[in-house]
Formats: sequence, C-alpha cells, structure tokens
Amino acid sequence: MNPQWQAQIQQAYRDFLAGRGAKARRGQAHMIADIAKSFAAITEDDEGRRTSQQQLIAIEAGTGTGKTLAYLLATLPIAQAREKKLVVATATIALQEQLLLRDLPDLAKLTSIKFTYALAKGRGRYVCTAQLIKALDKNQPEEDETLDLFQAELMKQTSSSEQDRLEKLAEDLSSGAWDGDRDALKENLPNEVWERLTTDHQRCTNRRCPHFTGACPFFNARRAMEQADLIVANHDLVLADLALGGGVILPPPEQTYYVFDEAHHLPDKAINHFAANFRFNAALNWLRLLKKSQPEVLKKLGATSPTAASLLKQLNAPLEILERDLGALYSQLYELVETLPRDPRLAVYRWPKGVLSPNLQAFSEQLVIHFATLCRILESLVNLLKEAQDPEKNSSIDAELAGEWQPLLAVLLTRSQSAHQLWMLCAQQDPPNQAPLARWLVKHSLNEGDEDLELCASPVTAAGDLAYRLWSRCYGATLTSATLTALGKFDRLRQRAGLTAGTPCKAYQSPFNYQELGVFEVPKQACDPSQAEAHTDAILDYMQEYLDHPEVAALVLFSSRRQMNEVYDGLATQLRKITLTQDMLSKNRLIEKHRQRIDEEKPSIIFGLASLAEGIDMPGKYLTHVVIVRLPFSTPDDPVDATLAEWIEASGGNPFMQISVPDASIRLVQACGRLIRTEQDIGRVTLLDRRILTKRYGSQLLNSLPPFRREIN
Repeated sequence: MNPQWQAQIQQAYRDFLAGRGAKARRGQAHMIADIAKSFAAITEDDEGRRTSQQQLIAIEAGTGTGKTLAYLLATLPIAQAREKKLVVATATIALQEQLLLRDLPDLAKLTSIKFTYALAKGRGRYVCTAQLIKALDKNQPEEDETLDLFQAELMKQTSSSEQDRLEKLAEDLSSGAWDGDRDALKENLPNEVWERLTTDHQRCTNRRCPHFTGACPFFNARRAMEQADLIVANHDLVLADLALGGGVILPPPEQTYYVFDEAHHLPDKAINHFAANFRFNAALNWLRLLKKSQPEVLKKLGATSPTAASLLKQLNAPLEILERDLGALYSQLYELVETLPRDPRLAVYRWPKGVLSPNLQAFSEQLVIHFATLCRILESLVNLLKEAQDPEKNSSIDAELAGEWQPLLAVLLTRSQSAHQLWMLCAQQDPPNQAPLARWLVKHSLNEGDEDLELCASPVTAAGDLAYRLWSRCYGATLTSATLTALGKFDRLRQRAGLTAGTPCKAYQSPFNYQELGVFEVPKQACDPSQAEAHTDAILDYMQEYLDHPEVAALVLFSSRRQMNEVYDGLATQLRKITLTQDMLSKNRLIEKHRQRIDEEKPSIIFGLASLAEGIDMPGKYLTHVVIVRLPFSTPDDPVDATLAEWIEASGGNPFMQISVPDASIRLVQACGRLIRTEQDIGRVTLLDRRILTKRYGSQLLNSLPPFRREIN
C-alpha cells in the first residue's frame, strides 16, 4: 500500500479513538487493514480505469465491531487519492440516519480527513416545483374534456381540503424552511396527494423547466451530490441507477468505490428490482382511454405539427391489437385461477418451474412487439413535447399546450415500458442449466365485486445480474453486515450475490462477552409450531409466567400476523395493557412509545413481525428480553422461493437444506442480535420452538448463534 495512504488512515484512526475516548477494537482494526489493502491493491491504467480483476471483499463483522468507522476510514482516503467517488449504500433508513447524523459528522470533526458528503435519493422523494405550482393554481383556464378525462383517470386529484396544506408547503419551499424533500416533512402527506406533487424522469423536462436553475429541489440536491466525495444512498437507488445504465442517478460505477452495508439484503433487493408485473384490466382501461382520446389529441397537437400528427396516427394499430389480444388472453388465463380455492389468500397460480404453455409464450412474444411499438411512439411524442417547451428550440407546437399534454403522455409511456418489461420476461426462453424465472398469476378481488388478474415474473436469483451489471463494472466494492454467513459459511452469499470463488470473505467476531451478558433459553413451554393452537397456548403460558412483572422490557417476535393478534387477544387484561403491537402504530412510533414507558419506569412489551427482527436499536434498559415464538422459516407458498426450490431439486439438491435452513439461520441471528447492543447490556433470548432441539438441522442453527449461555429445558 502507498505509505502515505497508510499513514493517513492510521493517524485518522488514532485521532478518532482519542476524540471518542475509546480503545482500539481488534476486529475493527483488522477490518480497516483488510479493506484498505484490498482497495489499494486495485490497479488502473493511465485513464484511471480499473485493470485488476480482484476488486471485491466481503466482511462479516459482529455487533459492536464498529464496522461503519472501519469501512469509512479504510475507503475514503484511498478514494480521494485516486479521485474516485465513494458510495455507501444501506438497506434501512435507520442506518442512513446514523451515518448522516452521527458517524460522518464525527469523522469530519475528530480526524484530519477533509471531505464532503451528501444523501442521494430518487426523484420521487422530492417535490416538483412546477407540479406544486400547478396544483395550487386556482385560476387555471377551463381545459378541454379530453384532458380532463386523462387527468381524472391517470393523475390523482388533490381534494379541496388539502389546499391550505399545499399553500403552506409552497410558502416553506419559497422561504427555504423546507428543501422539498418528502422525508423532511414533519407531517406525512398521503401518497395520493404526494403523487401529484412529484414527477419522474419521463415527465420531468429537466433543463427546459423554468425552475431547473435554482428552484428545483431534486436538481439542487443532485448538484450537491455531484460535488461530494462521499454519497450515502440505499440499495434500491444503486440498483435503479444500474438498470438505467449506470451513472444516471449516481456516479458511474467505473469511477466508484461502493460499500454495501447490511449487504445480506442486497441479493433479495436485486431480485425484487428486476421483477415485473402486469394487471390486465388496469392496462386495458388506460389503453382504451388512449384509443378513445386519440382523435381529440390529434386535433389539438397535430394541427400545428405534422410530426405529432404522424405519430398520433401510428397509435391506432398497436392500440387496436393490444386491446383485442389482452382481452382474449384475460379470458384464457382466468380459467386457470377459476379452479383455485375460494380463499382469497390462495388466489395464486404458479407455473411449475416457471415454464409457460407454448400458447402463452407465443402470445407473449407478440405482445412484446406491440408494446415496443407503443413505447417507441409515445417516447417520440414525449420528446417532441419536451422540445416544444424549450425556449431555445423553434417548435411549431405551442409551449403551453405541450406542457399540458407532456406529463400525461409520459405517464402512459412509463406504463407501456413497465408492460413491455413484463412481457419480455414472459417471452424469453430460460437458458438450460441456469436458474429459471418464476412466473405466476394472481387474482385480485377489488371493490364492488370487480376482479383483475396480475401476471408476474421474477428472477429466482440475482447472481447473474449483480455480477454483470455491478461487480464487473465497479472500481471496487465492500460487502459488509453482521450476518453475511449462514450456518458459519459464506456459500449462500457467494451463490446469491454472484461473487466469484476467489472473492476474499472474512468474518470478525463481536467483541462482546455473550457468555456473561446474555442467556439463550428453550423453556419447558416450547413446542412444535405445527400444532398451531397448542403453540399459541404455550406462548400465552410463557408470557403469563415470565413477562408479567413491573420491570419487563420485552420484544416478542412473530412470524405470522394472525398468530400475533391471536396471542394479543388471549392476553390477560394486565398484560394487554402494557403490550403494543405492530398493527397499532408505525414502527418508529411503536419504539418511541415503548421507550417512553421504560423512561417512566413502567413495564412495556412490543409484539412485532419480521421488520422488527433487525435494524432496530434499543440498548440497555429499553430491551432486556427477546422472545422468538418460532424459527423464522419463510412461507412455503412464495412463488419465487417455490420455483427456486424446484430448480434446486431438479438439479439434485435439497432445497430445504440449501435455502430454508440458511435463510432461517440469518433471520434467527438477526433476531437474537436485538438484545446485546453495547458492552453494558444484559438480558435473555427465549425461543418457543422445540424444533431447534428435535430436528437434525437444529444443531446447525444453534451453533450459528452468538455464544450466549444456554438454558435448555
């Protein structure tokens, strides 16, 4: 490593520890050294392009290691020296807030590293100034019936009761009291209102907008981000940028060091990102609307623009074909779900191994062609209308008229592109000897007896996409989390995240003395959850015996909302009074209320689901007992997991041992990790699922847990 970089990192580490009055942690020091050596070893050509093939490292760091400081200290000086950007991507808002409000300010304050940082968010998190002004304009001229029809169908209307709120938003935005970020609002706006106030990359006119230079919150944030050395983002934003080609929202991957914190979420995030869906009746509604309105749109826009007239006339053919074919296909597919049980929770038909019938695949291939044609026409129209709003362009279309129609046609373009993506996934042949796509059909029961069918397609693994779109392109990347291994191995991560066999993977144990700080118990009440009624009774029995006391500060984690509510309803009156369930309040408000009770020296119990099993921090007195009611296996009817299981089984593997048990191991470790957050914490983890003692996989799960003192009954 360059001696100057090494000296800078070592000095910054000493300064930080001195400023915090802390001692060096062995795992943290090793983590700094490993990441720094890995990134410093990357070679580049004269143009600053990476030439070496080993640019990734994965590190599991137990709770209390101090991994955030480790990767910041190890990466930031090297990124600056090589004139590269550093993108730190998290899976949760809580960790983003920790970085922005504590870790990065402390690093800047306590060390000599000079750097700037910014938070990157998608366009949809910022208000569009033009949309806000439009929503507030009470004196808009009377619009034609066709435009009103589009507005009513596609663009949510703001009720008159929201007018005062919008005026206050505009006032705060103008005065600088609000920066236009939705997350900075003190009171949350309903989604249907916010959707009218924001925009997307299709509807936004960018430099053609009169507010672009200084009054656009998104581009103001974007300019600050472009100047920053370090950018805090989330996994979804990184994946969205890659889907657009990379370097569109965030810096180009080739010029970026990435740190993926909470990296055990990345493979699943990527799967969700590359999935697609299509609702038949919803799509038929907007296709018919466009077809019905085409003559009037042609009259308005085509009168002064031969190009617009030609494009609008070209809409007739694909709209006619799509309406006919989608209607016919809906009837065929409905027969598949008609035979399903009447229970709405089971209204899902999955094609075994993701293989569609030859007829449906042929249908999909034709729909791809017709939606591609529709996308091309709409994209040309949207670009034409954007150009008409550019004062530097000489367009025959009136700028005001273009401004009225461009956002609405852009909505239709976005919907067409989404439909095209779904039918592409349905039309493609799955390569032999590779994981297939999952494909399934959902029947939705809507209001007033209406129904709709939703066709879905999703990869069952994101390994190929991540390897191709991210790892092959990035300058360097670190994946880190407290739970990267499953059952003590990195095999799951390598397979699902697309890491090569040569990617270095290291694990550092937590510095906490779990033997002294906590107990892991399987009490006498624990039973097999397959006996649902007996298991619910066992949970109630345990709570009555061990959680009904004035100093209780407990988190009870359920895998099922139904069972959570059954247990709550079955609680004795006194226990119910001190119990908060996740259905009562938002996650943040739930924790806030719990903390308030503990601060007032009152007992408090939280009933939570999977989202409370990780990413929450309640140290010390706020949480002294974690109860896990059952082993956190995923639901067996998930279409993606079921298709992956079929493929593994067909390949000679054991899907339960290769998917279910490793996944449950990670979730169980995360749940146990809620208890000990600092070296001063003490407490107990209780598992009310006896399968960990009776099943052959139980010992593997037990051995993957933190080394608590064990009490097994």
